[in-house]
Amino acid sequence: MADTPLGISWIMKDHTVKNIDLATKLFSMKDALTARRFHKQIPGYRMSALQGLPNLASMFGVGGIWVKDESSRLQLNSFKVLGGSFALYRYLQKMLGILGEDTPFAYLASDEVKEKVGNIIFASATDGNHGRGIAWAAKKLGFTCVIYVHSETSVRRIDAIKSNGAKVVIVDGNYDDAVRQVAIDAKINGWTIISDTSWDNYTEIPTWIMQGYLTMLTEAQEQFGGVGLVKPTHIFIQAGVGALAASVIGFYHALFGQDAPTCIVVEPDQADCLYQSALANDGEPHSVKGDLDTIMAGLSCGDPSPIAWEILKENADCFMKVPDFIAAKGMRVYATPLNGDPFVLSGESGAVTLGTFASIMQYSELEELRKALNLNEDSQVLFVNTEGNTDPVHFRQIIWEGANPVPQQYWINR
Repeated sequence: MADTPLGISWIMKDHTVKNIDLATKLFSMKDALTARRFHKQIPGYRMSALQGLPNLASMFGVGGIWVKDESSRLQLNSFKVLGGSFALYRYLQKMLGILGEDTPFAYLASDEVKEKVGNIIFASATDGNHGRGIAWAAKKLGFTCVIYVHSETSVRRIDAIKSNGAKVVIVDGNYDDAVRQVAIDAKINGWTIISDTSWDNYTEIPTWIMQGYLTMLTEAQEQFGGVGLVKPTHIFIQAGVGALAASVIGFYHALFGQDAPTCIVVEPDQADCLYQSALANDGEPHSVKGDLDTIMAGLSCGDPSPIAWEILKENADCFMKVPDFIAAKGMRVYATPLNGDPFVLSGESGAVTLGTFASIMQYSELEELRKALNLNEDSQVLFVNTEGNTDPVHFRQIIWEGANPVPQQYWINR
């Protein structure tokens, strides 16, 4: 473990030989292609861009910087709809007794299916993007949806969920309080929970959600092939409960085994449940308490998903926690590209990994980590921009007004 005056801390994991059995079981290419076949038939589907930032890569002394840009996925500003929609798809297939087959999206939205499965009400807890994706998918398939949010969720994110036809319930407390409350209410009311975090006897749907995320990774690999790369050498991936991180890291280990990219998990310092789990070093997931106050709303989670942790503890190479100004810095770097690089519209949770990488490459306090990760002129670094401008007011506060500034002693001086 190492800490810095920057407020950035990291833990390197020494995996001489990684255990990839669970990754191979859950995130095979067969699973990935199944998810992608489903998503390709959704009206409005198109492959999200893999943006190259060659001038930024040159500035930081690496071979390439690549951003899988999910900011416009199905016009919902987030990758989350991939997981939620696939989980609904799998659940309806199971109810119909056809799990494992390829089923047309149009058929699942038909009156015939409604007559067979009845009046299902889907429910979930969210910090914003997951709930919006569930609401959108449920509406497209013709089902009712109830979404629980915590009391600090911004009105812009709540309105986005409501605009997709869902009822929104506001719960006092943080995200984890909303998860616990929706579980209680769903049991009372007979609702079906579509959650991206797992708990005892609830793993099937979270697994489907993680498998749904694989669509963007098969796209990315196809796009890397188009520019002559077999795979990235490094992946920086953000984490809340850990579902996305487990999906990304699990997929690349299932595909490349012991030759998988170096994988770095990044969390907010105020919601660092995976970092704390790695720090405990007992193989168990550990929760963090408190209000989880961070600008990275999509990562503000205190309870790790146990099934995601099983993947991460075996396959992640580094766990990091960073302060909010690192995410704000990443947003500004994306929004003010070097001449010739593309503009990337990224929210707080989407940009924290770029901000983290930029800090590693810039600051002498992080030289030890830079060397440990072997980031150099041969590195091809992948980021996932998980969200676009999901909270326009806060986006402008950061980009226009300079909210959450980098401390002056760490300003660029070259």
